[in-house]
Amino acid sequence: MADHRYKIVGLGELLWDLFPAGKQLGGAPANFAYIASILGDEGIPASRLGSDDLAAEANRRLAELNLNTNFIQTDPTHPTGTVSVEVDAAGQPRFRISDFVAWDFLEWTPQWQQLAASADAVCFGSLAQRSEQSHATILNFVRATRPDAIRVFDVNLRQHFYNAQVLSDSMKLATIVKLNHEELPKIVDLFNLNLQHEEKFAQHLIAQYNLKLVCLTRGNGGSLLVSQEKSTSHPGFRVKVADTVGAGDAFTAALVHEYLRGASPDRTNEFANRLGAWVASQVGATPVLKPGGLEKTLAEIA
Repeated sequence: MADHRYKIVGLGELLWDLFPAGKQLGGAPANFAYIASILGDEGIPASRLGSDDLAAEANRRLAELNLNTNFIQTDPTHPTGTVSVEVDAAGQPRFRISDFVAWDFLEWTPQWQQLAASADAVCFGSLAQRSEQSHATILNFVRATRPDAIRVFDVNLRQHFYNAQVLSDSMKLATIVKLNHEELPKIVDLFNLNLQHEEKFAQHLIAQYNLKLVCLTRGNGGSLLVSQEKSTSHPGFRVKVADTVGAGDAFTAALVHEYLRGASPDRTNEFANRLGAWVASQVGATPVLKPGGLEKTLAEIA
C-alpha cells in the first residue's frame, strides 16, 4: 500500500495488559508501531522496560511482530509496566495502571536524539508523561524532530494521570491532536472552556495551538476530522466487537499513514475507521492479517 516507507515512532509507555484470560503486550507505542508496520512503514516503538522476565518476554514479542527493539531502554531498578484490564460486555476496557514502573523513567539519550531527528512522524500521549522525568524526555524528543515531521498528540486520558499543563505543553508541539468523545468534556473542564460543540472545540484548538488537524473519535459512532480548511465526518463501521483495546492506536496509525501521503480528509477518515474497526473485531491490539494480506483483511470490514 505504501510507495514510500516512512519512519514512524510510537513514543511512551510499553507494558503488559493483564486480561482475565492472560497477558498481552500493550501500550500505545507498540500498538501504533505495529499497525504502522503492517501498513508498509517502519514502525518503531521507543519506550523503557525493566530488567526482569516480563521485559525479556516483551522484547521477544516485539521481535515476533517484526518491530525494531533497538530503541527500547532497559531500567535496572524499576519493573516493566503492567496494567490490569477488565473488559465489559460491550468490549470496553477498564484499566488499573501500575505506578513507578520503567516507562516512568524515560531517558533523553543521544540514541533517541538521532531517532527523533530521522523520524517522519511521532505519536505521543499524556499517560507516559505522568512523571516529571518522562514528561521532560518526551517533550525533548518531540522538539528534536524535523520541522516537516508529523507530531501527533494522542490525548489518551487514563485514571488521574493527566493535568492541564501536560496537555497544553503537548498541544503546543503537536501537528495533529487526537482525542475521543469521552475525553472532550474533561479537556473542556480542565481548560475552563465554554465549548461543548465538537467542531467549535476542534476549531478552537486549531487556532489556539496552530494545529494542522484535530481528530475526534466517537467510539462506534465514527469520527470527526477538522482542519483549518474543512471538516469531515465518518459514521464508522459496524463490527462484532471482541475488545476495543488498541483500536484507537490503529486508527491513529492509519491517520498518519494517509496524512503523510497527502490523502484527502474523506479518504483518511474512512481508512482510519476501517483499521480501527478491524482491530476492535479481533482479540488484542496486534492481530495478525488474514491470508492475502491487508486488502483481503480489510475487505471484510464493510
